[in-house]
Amino acid sequence: MATVRDTTYELLRALGLTTVFGNPGSTEQPFLRDFPADFRYVHALHEASAVAMADGYAQATGRPAHVNLHTAPGTGNGMGNLVTAWHNRTPLIVSAGQQSREMLLMEPRLTSRAPTELPQPYVKWSYEPVRAQDVPAAFMRAYASAAQPPAGPVFLSLPLDDWDQPAGPPPQVRTVATRFGPDPRRLREFAALLAASRSPVLVLGAAVDRAAAWPLAVAVAERMAAPVWSAPAPERATFPERHPHYRGVLPFAIAPLAEKLRGHDTVLVVGAPVFRYYPHVPGAHLPDGTRLLHVTDDADEAARAPVGDSLLGDAGLTLAALLDVLPAADRPAPEPRPAVEPPEPADPPDADMLFAALAACWPTDGVLVQESPSNLAALRRRLPMVRPASYFTMASGGLGYGLPAAVGIALAERDSGRGRPVVAVIGDGSFHYSVQALWTAARLRLPVVVLVPVNRQYAILKSFAELKHTPGVPGLELPGLDITAIAQGYGCATRVVGTPDELPAALADALRAEGPTVLPAPISGELPRIL
Repeated sequence: MATVRDTTYELLRALGLTTVFGNPGSTEQPFLRDFPADFRYVHALHEASAVAMADGYAQATGRPAHVNLHTAPGTGNGMGNLVTAWHNRTPLIVSAGQQSREMLLMEPRLTSRAPTELPQPYVKWSYEPVRAQDVPAAFMRAYASAAQPPAGPVFLSLPLDDWDQPAGPPPQVRTVATRFGPDPRRLREFAALLAASRSPVLVLGAAVDRAAAWPLAVAVAERMAAPVWSAPAPERATFPERHPHYRGVLPFAIAPLAEKLRGHDTVLVVGAPVFRYYPHVPGAHLPDGTRLLHVTDDADEAARAPVGDSLLGDAGLTLAALLDVLPAADRPAPEPRPAVEPPEPADPPDADMLFAALAACWPTDGVLVQESPSNLAALRRRLPMVRPASYFTMASGGLGYGLPAAVGIALAERDSGRGRPVVAVIGDGSFHYSVQALWTAARLRLPVVVLVPVNRQYAILKSFAELKHTPGVPGLELPGLDITAIAQGYGCATRVVGTPDELPAALADALRAEGPTVLPAPISGELPRIL
């Protein structure tokens, strides 16, 4: 007779979930025992790294991924990156062990006391099956919930003694819709407002990239003769950033953002929240006389927007439908923005010098993973994104995502056969949040390159301290960290980039390597402007 474990593994095979990310614990061993030869276990040394690796893998493959955590402590360890997965709209199936059903009443050691509440509110669905026989069907529902829009993580708490129980009838393997189109009547209303607009502007979010809709976004922008902004703090690139219509990334504070939109009577936001704000700089959300139209696949996102009229729909399908009903504008196309001036030489080099050197030797099909908050403006200024699905970061603002996500993305590039080079730019503060991910990259021999701008401080927090007038904040210096020794200890190649001139050769060697390479690059301690 088939067991719950047998039936569950057959379902996971049918769903294509044969890669499991995790850090094994005692409550998971009954699930993992005699691990099938056709499955792969991606071993992370910490649950936060496991979640971010699965997130990167899911985003790069465009399919749900499975991460297995260790009851309540392991789920707690993974929560920071589970929050990021929620904001990233990543379809993750998170399973965690639970104590034996026979002992749950006594709450023995490693019991998850309120397992379905623990990951809330950062999962779409959270469940502990009432019967062992419900475990396979719970996985089927978890897959369907994670994949359907708005995509996101789900959570299953699974008692360890369920796996050897006799299974019931296997659940039917179902396919689910992952995209939906806009209401035609509402779409025509939006199109009429845009056609009548004197000076429209287009604001694009990460959902455009998730929908593989860059060409459609370009076509709509050109049809409207409208400038294009990326929504604040984007986790994906949304538009070819050398296109003459592109203006950059909107600031993430209320008053400065509204100022950037001044002179436009209609703002069309596609695939982004309205808006992702921080810090609080009060003011009107929009300039006087400006109307906002919001396209999103998330009804909650539409409901919490402080301004605007909403249209529910997939970003790509909505842009395609707009092209069918939107007349070409008779106004001239916007002028290209001015070219960025070369960086000023400095000793030590600043972030602009380092990233100008990176841009000069950037691989044509490179994938950038970014987690260097204090250097982000310089990075985006010097290295424009020109290809879809080539830029990834955390939508949550929480650190510890970028390094393990780069490992998951590099694994997906290998598995998919695309083989695009993955370069992670990780600040020396961010580097240490999930540093153990380097070990997984080394064990899997993934040729991911980690460029670490070293300024020996939490520069972004110093900048916030200046903005918020909060002097004397402790813990903002980072002395005594030997990135080279740490990287070597995890099995990575490493090479210090003493000057930006040394970066091209170091990057070329790292891209040819058969495993991960860490490139520490000292830069000045100059503080960035927040706004």
